[in-house]
Amino acid sequence: MKTNRFSESFANADAVFNGMYSAELKQLKGLSKEEINAIVPASNSMQTYQALVEVVEKASEDNLSQAQLISKIKSLGTSAIKLAKKIPSWAALF
Repeated sequence: MKTNRFSESFANADAVFNGMYSAELKQLKGLSKEEINAIVPASNSMQTYQALVEVVEKASEDNLSQAQLISKIKSLGTSAIKLAKKIPSWAALF
C-alpha cells in the first residue's frame, strides 16, 4: 500500500475512534455549541470543550485507564468536569 502524508493521520483517527473511549468521544462531539455554552457559560467555553476533546482523543488513542483519563480531565478544571459529566458513563465518576 502506498503511503502519503495523510496515511498517518487516517491511522491516528482510526485509533482514536476505535479506541477505549470511542462511544464517549462520539457523545462528546455530539454536543452542540448551545449545549456547551449552557453548561459552561464562560467566554472560553469552546476552548475548554476543545481541550477536553483532545484529552479524550489522546486517551483513546493511547488506551489510558479510566482513572488516568479522569485525572487528566480534572486537571483541565471545573468547566471541563461539567462538560464531561454530560457523558452518562462518566457522570458518576467526578
